Amino acid sequence: MTETTLTLAERREQQLAHDSERTAHLASRESLLAPRRSNDALRVIAEDAQARLAGTDTATVLAWVAEEFGYRTAVACSMADAVLPHVVAEHLPWVDTLFLETGYHFAETIGTRDAVESSMQLSIVDVSPRRSVAEQDAEFGERLYERDPALCCDMRKVQPLHDTLQGYEVWITGVRRDEGPTRADTPFISWDDKNGLVKVNPLAAWTFEDLLTYADDNDVIVNPLVNDGYPSIGCATCTRRVAPGEDPRAGRWAGLDKTECGLHT
Repeated sequence: MTETTLTLAERREQQLAHDSERTAHLASRESLLAPRRSNDALRVIAEDAQARLAGTDTATVLAWVAEEFGYRTAVACSMADAVLPHVVAEHLPWVDTLFLETGYHFAETIGTRDAVESSMQLSIVDVSPRRSVAEQDAEFGERLYERDPALCCDMRKVQPLHDTLQGYEVWITGVRRDEGPTRADTPFISWDDKNGLVKVNPLAAWTFEDLLTYADDNDVIVNPLVNDGYPSIGCATCTRRVAPGEDPRAGRWAGLDKTECGLHT
C-alpha cells in the first residue's frame, strides 16, 4: 500500500511511529555524545582534513564527519529544500537540523519546515533571536531590514546561530560554489574561527541542477518557491524572484549593497 492510499488512521499511526523514533533518539542522545573537544584540537582536525579530503566527494566527507564528530554535528538548513539534511541523515539519522526562525519567513518556508520534520529522520532545532519581531521594532523601529539590513541579519540570524553552535563540534551547510562569486572558492572543510568549530560544506561542488536531480530521484521535499523563481530563499521581506539568466542569489537584498547575511563571511 502506497502512502497516497493510506487511510487517515494509518497516516496517524505512521506519524506517531515517526515521532516515537525521534523521541527515542533524543532520549539516548546524551549517551552517544563524546565530550566536546577544545577549539585548538578541533582546528587541527579541520586543517588536516581540509587538505586530506579536498579531492574526495560528498559521501566520503560525510562518512568522515559521522566517524569523527558523531552527534556533535549540526546541520544548518534554510528550508529552500531538504536535500542537505537528507544527505547527512544517510550517515547520521536524526541529526540536529538548525532552522533559523527569523520571524520573517515565507509561509511556504514554514510549511516546508513542518513537512520535513514530520517525514524525515532528523531533529529540527528552531533557533530563535533574543528579541521577537515586535520587541525589535519597539527598540530599533519598524522595517529595520530596510534601513540597516546588516544589523537585522546579525540579530535575527548570526548571533542566534553563534549561540546555538557552541554545543557542537562541526556545523554542516549547503553552500555551493555555483551560487555566485562570493562562494566560488568554497572548500569542503574549513575552520570557522568566528563560531569556534569545524565547518563542512559537503555540497560545495554540486550545481543547482544536481540538487534538483537529487531531490527528484530521492523524493526529497523542495520548497514550492524554488519552482516559482526563487532559487535562493531567505526572509520574505528581503527576497524577490530571480529573472532567467540572473545570478541565483540576485534576489537576495536586491537593490542593496549586500550579498550575504553574515553567516558565511
